Amino acid sequence: MDPVSTSVQAILFAIFALLTAALAAVLGPTYDHLFVPEMQTAALYPSLPPDPSGAGGFLSVAARFSEYLVANLVDPALVLVVLGVGLLYLLRALLPSLAPRLRELFPRLVVGALLANFTLPVAGALFGLAAWTYPVVAGFDGGAWQSWVNLGGVGFGSFSWDNGILAFAVAFVLLSVVLLLCAAIAVRNALLGVLLVLLPVFTLLWPIPTLAPLARRGWLWFGELAFLPAVVVIPLELAVGSSSILLLLGYLVAALGAPALLSVAGQSLGAVGLPSASGVLAGGIQRGLASAGTGLESLLRPVGGLARRGGWSAPLAGAVRGASSVAPALALPVLTASLIGSGGARLLAHLPHRPAGAARRPRIPPMRGPSR
Repeated sequence: MDPVSTSVQAILFAIFALLTAALAAVLGPTYDHLFVPEMQTAALYPSLPPDPSGAGGFLSVAARFSEYLVANLVDPALVLVVLGVGLLYLLRALLPSLAPRLRELFPRLVVGALLANFTLPVAGALFGLAAWTYPVVAGFDGGAWQSWVNLGGVGFGSFSWDNGILAFAVAFVLLSVVLLLCAAIAVRNALLGVLLVLLPVFTLLWPIPTLAPLARRGWLWFGELAFLPAVVVIPLELAVGSSSILLLLGYLVAALGAPALLSVAGQSLGAVGLPSASGVLAGGIQRGLASAGTGLESLLRPVGGLARRGGWSAPLAGAVRGASSVAPALALPVLTASLIGSGGARLLAHLPHRPAGAARRPRIPPMRGPSR
């Protein structure tokens, strides 16, 4: 072999080995001191709702913003929701053909209004479940994934010196993937804050069929982002003691693709015919409200039967039918209003009245002479 070619080849290998070693010197601290602190439980899962003492995290401002929107936007809109329920109930009485469609809309309005006011506690419960799950997953093997040396091992150095430009390319890709992982966790935290503010508004719009996907996707996205770190850390735990740098690169790319993995998994389950979590939850709530309405009708039917002796069975039966056809949250107001209206109509029917044009009779008794 030509001595000049051998010398040039040796120089090139030495240059790329030094460049790879420089990238490795940057890659280790970047992973250990930037990515690993982001993946700590306290950093990923601050208290939600925020700690009253003021100790907060990246969700403290978002939680206060969400409470502000609930107090100043959602609560005033509840008046419109109640008015809409009344108008729908009147429309149902006028157009019986719309009764099946409106029967499904009543529980959606009630559930949407209630859940919009309790968005923060419900989101906090979901967030707390994710915060309980993540330390269990991340504690496998004593949390060995938290050190870059455990991931790369001593094979990284020999690979750098033996493969020249290939080692430099792999090290550069590894550094890029680690930086993208840091950015992905930062974006995840930011999206959680934005969704926490928007969820009350999205939930209030859920009863409208056209805007219902906003609430479903918002809650599903919030759940996926809450559990995302538990999925990201699994490839990192599998990468500990990996047999080659290329396998380590594959694990890091799998960790970076965890959001897409969660999204594709949800779409695939829906594609094969399995119902989505949001669909199951919405269907269960509606069936529960419908069965509760049926139970209310069964409970009040004997009362209507007992009332037949008093001559007011027809108004009570109508009130029972109206109360049992709406959501349980509206059953008592509808029943009370129906009974009050029927009672008022009966009272008015007993008031004396005279035909139109009839002369008013004097109410002064006739004068009589002195009795003898």
